[in-house]
Amino acid sequence: MLKIKVLGSGCPNCQRLAQLTEHAAQQLGAEFQMEKVTDHTRFLDYGLLSTPGLVLNERLVSSGRVPSEAEITSFLTTALSEA
Repeated sequence: MLKIKVLGSGCPNCQRLAQLTEHAAQQLGAEFQMEKVTDHTRFLDYGLLSTPGLVLNERLVSSGRVPSEAEITSFLTTALSEA
């Protein structure tokens, strides 16, 4: 199972990242669990300096921007192959 975390305050960019990531994971048919992390102290656990952040299987793959859905799909595919 793919573990997805979206790190951020809940701002529009964070919400957009969560939506795009969930859609991409569904399109891949991946079994996943998504968590939205808003606790700023937990951001440091992943080395996140600027939101939003995307964590896949406990690894930070994107920070400070909203990647395209194609790029997110690539992140997810890589994470699934490493699992």
